[in-house]
Amino acid sequence: MGSGTRSLSNLPGKNHRKPSSSEEIQYWDELGARWIGMQPDRLWRAHSDAVNAAVLDAWLPRGPRGRLLKTDLFDEAAGEGLFGTLNSRFRSVIGVDLSESTAGAARSRTLGHPVTCCDVRFLPFADESFDAVACISTLDHFRTREELIAGLCELRRVLRRGGHLVLTLDNGAHPIIAVRNMLPFRLLNWLGLVPYFVGVTCGPGRLRRTLRRAGFDVEAVGAALHCPRMLAVPVCRMFQRQAGRGSKDTLLRWLMRFERLSSGPLRFVTGHYVTVKAIKPWHAPAD
Repeated sequence: MGSGTRSLSNLPGKNHRKPSSSEEIQYWDELGARWIGMQPDRLWRAHSDAVNAAVLDAWLPRGPRGRLLKTDLFDEAAGEGLFGTLNSRFRSVIGVDLSESTAGAARSRTLGHPVTCCDVRFLPFADESFDAVACISTLDHFRTREELIAGLCELRRVLRRGGHLVLTLDNGAHPIIAVRNMLPFRLLNWLGLVPYFVGVTCGPGRLRRTLRRAGFDVEAVGAALHCPRMLAVPVCRMFQRQAGRGSKDTLLRWLMRFERLSSGPLRFVTGHYVTVKAIKPWHAPAD
């Protein structure tokens, strides 16, 4: 989206208890509508979905279970998404997104699954409503760490005791992401390097500590999406425009080979996302 994306300079800052402003909602709504309308990265989205599906398949409990909450519906609005993987494990899958355009597009593509437009920090669900939560690259779009923690606490509130949280965030230990986070968003956005607002995030150690602070027991921490993203995205765009189905499938298989690095000693250097499997403990006090 390049320089056409609006700045977030006026969005709420440190007061994480303040609901989303109308400007924040408008930003994500307009961006979602524009991105979904263009669909510039269908092939890359297919790879991203495959990587996320592998994480969920490995870490979610075997079904059939009760209810799962999925936060952020961009996967479902812009591609095949993850509902197929989630439906194989849970009887009911409910999605939420701040953007009405994204939520609406996801609703039309997911065969009538319940979809709600809301702020993940202020979920319209009762305490302990869900058996699991899949939070895919949602909480790394806030300005402050306090907002990120507020989102985690809200996810904990709606999760039943003993329930699973599978979470992915931009990996703060990845060298490119570390440099990106030191540079102004407006500059990166103007250069076309960052198409939408990205906020605070964590490396693996800090994320583990943050989850414990929010009241979770952390069972596993890993990394995902190991292909060089800055190179892979333009290659996917070229194949999307010019290659046949067979060549596209070959490229997707080749990109997935990079995920073998998930078990390597440098996984937190090569992985674009840090991934976590956490549990709401049975002994947790009432929220």
